[in-house]
Amino acid sequence: MLRPNCHRLPTTSRWIVILGVTATALGFTFTFNAGLNAQIASGAAISIVVLGLTWLTGWSGQISLGNSGFMACGGYFVGVWANHHAATPLVISLLFATAAGALGGLILAVPATRLRGPYLAGATLAFATVTSSLVYVFGNWTGGPTSQLFLNSLTTPSWFARMFSGIQASLNSSAQYGADLAICVAAIAFLFMSNLFHSRLGRAMTLVRDNDVSAELMGINLRRTRTIAFVIAAALGGLGGGLQTLLNGSVTPGSFPLTISITLLTLMVLGGIGTLTGAVLGGLIFAVSSNVINWLCSTAGISSTSNLGTNMQGIVFSVLLMTTMLIAPQGISGNILRGYRHLIQRFTSKIDNSPA
Repeated sequence: MLRPNCHRLPTTSRWIVILGVTATALGFTFTFNAGLNAQIASGAAISIVVLGLTWLTGWSGQISLGNSGFMACGGYFVGVWANHHAATPLVISLLFATAAGALGGLILAVPATRLRGPYLAGATLAFATVTSSLVYVFGNWTGGPTSQLFLNSLTTPSWFARMFSGIQASLNSSAQYGADLAICVAAIAFLFMSNLFHSRLGRAMTLVRDNDVSAELMGINLRRTRTIAFVIAAALGGLGGGLQTLLNGSVTPGSFPLTISITLLTLMVLGGIGTLTGAVLGGLIFAVSSNVINWLCSTAGISSTSNLGTNMQGIVFSVLLMTTMLIAPQGISGNILRGYRHLIQRFTSKIDNSPA
């Protein structure tokens, strides 16, 4: 298991960094077109799910291939609820999605916290499979295997729409509002988790991960600690899935396929396991991945509707996952931090060795 980067900043500094990145991201949305803003919104939603996975894997040492199931819990709950309670405030819908994901994580954690390694991975994968099957079982609510649940909960406020003019004013305002909303929701999740990562619970997680015998001797309840890790990661998965459903305005059985669990794992490894920066980078990589994959298909002459074209994302992310694990196991953020420390050491050594 790769160890997360435990470099810590004071609480105030962490909040300043997160708020600064959020303000910068919000500023960039005013310069992006509608298509790019839609991709940024999707990337922000995915970064929340990656954040939950990096908490579960990087800090508690538990592997999960069932995050698509947590996303489906939140996404479908928002879709079903919106179809029966269209006037529900946006904040309440997102809280419901978070609670639905947390409930799914609690159900999974009861047996999963007793398992390790491939057995745990298999149990979480089975959970994702069962969750997707429930869409068919409860077809009267979810719309069945071929139906699509539509919702209109994400309506651009009039005060926001008035800032835009021109032929595509409605499209641009809607896309930017979705991007700004997703960025703000992600910022709240990152602010919460930035404190949780360095809290007493976070320290207990790392101790359980590194040496569960020592943790138990220190009075830490292993099963309860691991259960809490699952519930928090699942809650973030439900929040990301619910936000994705609101942004798309619909949810289908194909919205949260099993392959997205592998994609999430790849994004976590690419960004950096166990780091807030890694989760942000994972969301950004996901946001631009569709453009890169479309370019690859176009360059190679592969039709996007062909069997190879439709599976190109899974192929690309699988190759990236294996390459990163072999070449840069600490991910992008870990290598950037290592390079920064190397430069500081060289600079310090030059000062120390300079003649007086």
